[in-house]
Amino acid sequence: MTIRHLKILIAVCDCGKMSLAAEKLYIAQPSVSQAISEIEQHYGIRVFERLSKKLFITEAGENLLKYARHIVSLFEEMEESMLDKSTGPTLKIGATITVGTCVLNDMLNIFKAGSPGVRTQVFVENTGVIEEMILKSDLDIAVVEGTIKSSDIICVPVLPDRLILVCSPFDEFSSLHEVDFAKLHNRDFVLREEGSGTRELFEKAAESRGISINKKWICNNSEAIKNAVMNGEGLTVISERLVKKELECGELHAVKIRDMNLMRDFSLVYHKNKYLSDSLQEFIESCTNYA
Repeated sequence: MTIRHLKILIAVCDCGKMSLAAEKLYIAQPSVSQAISEIEQHYGIRVFERLSKKLFITEAGENLLKYARHIVSLFEEMEESMLDKSTGPTLKIGATITVGTCVLNDMLNIFKAGSPGVRTQVFVENTGVIEEMILKSDLDIAVVEGTIKSSDIICVPVLPDRLILVCSPFDEFSSLHEVDFAKLHNRDFVLREEGSGTRELFEKAAESRGISINKKWICNNSEAIKNAVMNGEGLTVISERLVKKELECGELHAVKIRDMNLMRDFSLVYHKNKYLSDSLQEFIESCTNYA
């Protein structure tokens, strides 16, 4: 069994077809088929079921794929570190949009001060995308505000965060300090996209109380949300950290939802099988120190 076998396995799983995997790897399709056959013979398993000319990965194949992704990722990290001695290792760090906007730069500044030789690549996406990237070893580690669903990912809370309801200074709620949750029924809302941790937390709270809201605007960044709310397009629930300036200057108004405390944590997340290199452990320590 070689790294080449594992790379071919990953490509077939990601592409869904051996022909597409062959194109991606710039090799002949028979070579891909042979590699998969050799994997199956070596471990005595079926990696794929072949039904109606489609490939369906088996349970054993899924288990092997998890190991393959981490082994290939660690191998490529080793190659980069050993062959390019002019630079240090590179950490691929993910962040959800609220984290990337509010705190990630400060965390990185602490990390870089203590580890100046480590390069970083940062990917900012919603929680769902970040989780998938962690599972595929496309990221080494991430800081997220949403709920991680996979049991293969370790979550370490590092920083508390509070969601608040905000409106424009011209909204009917702008003269109020707090409202009942029932008052939000059928109100227009400006929300994040599907997969957002912020949206998921609020929608679960609303659904548990039988509250229906009108999803008038769907945005994938906080600036668009704030601008829409300031323009009177609807209410939103957002991290208090993101609207501090607008609240201070009166461009937005915060309203407490009575008997509702929308607290959550920003969490460090990484795969349970991830090898924690020195640079990764230093980043984890930096995030903990920031908190």
